[in-house]
Amino acid sequence: MRCEGTVYRPPSEAGSLIIQATLACPHNKCAFCGMYTGRRFHVRPVNEVIEDLDSARRVYGPDGVETIFLADGNTAVLPTEKLVAIGEAARARFPNLQRITMYGSAKFLVKKSLEQWRQVAAAGITRIHSGLESGDAVTLRAINKGVTPEEAVAAYRHVMRAGIELSVYLMVGVAGVERSREHALGSASVLSQAPPTFIRLRTFIPHPGTAWHDHWRAGGLTLLSAYEALHETRLLVEHLEGPSMLLSDHMSNFLDLRGRLPEDKPAMLEEIDAALQWPLKAFRPPTERLVGLRL
Repeated sequence: MRCEGTVYRPPSEAGSLIIQATLACPHNKCAFCGMYTGRRFHVRPVNEVIEDLDSARRVYGPDGVETIFLADGNTAVLPTEKLVAIGEAARARFPNLQRITMYGSAKFLVKKSLEQWRQVAAAGITRIHSGLESGDAVTLRAINKGVTPEEAVAAYRHVMRAGIELSVYLMVGVAGVERSREHALGSASVLSQAPPTFIRLRTFIPHPGTAWHDHWRAGGLTLLSAYEALHETRLLVEHLEGPSMLLSDHMSNFLDLRGRLPEDKPAMLEEIDAALQWPLKAFRPPTERLVGLRL
């Protein structure tokens, strides 16, 4: 199996076979992201992807792979026929395969018709990981995400209508103290209008070499303390309607919060309120001390 550059995958795909179907990211302009800096997006030939699937079958056997993640960033941009060919080839080689997943931002999810997404789902690609980061229009423009809140709602509804699970990522603190409230409420609005299967929280940590890191260093963004991050999260959870599964499954976060919305909302709010009474030393180190650690 071949790979080019650093390969990134969601934490929930830690046990998945990772196959690069694309290289880098077709957008690659997000102000906070340094994952694909200096790399050009291009598509790997389908025959090479299938050769990698064959190599994996020889290594792990036909029963050794249950989940596959198709890297790199925004593999959802691939033409329908290529995604279908890859999905069908994977299912033919691994009979115990439960799901195939990939990254796909809202900007690109609307480029396929409903029928095309249904074809992709029928081929076994049944979950998409999508970084929304924020539902606040001002913040989305500032971080150059390439999508508006309204476009995100439409894109998420569109792909889920095809029967594909959606795992959406929100970045706690990406708007700083300055727009914390707007960020929380805007995000809750988007994700209540188009409730994804999973909502996954990450806490923003400035990455050196990115525009949002420089914005923070120049004093334009104030990083959230543990208590401020919890207050932002509480406001988000309070206004989320669901149905969704909320997860805080990343080491960047100050609190490991998880539960099903709406039924677990009261318990999650109680958990946040309890954590707000903890001493600062009970939390991970302040975000400023994590800069440059590539978490």
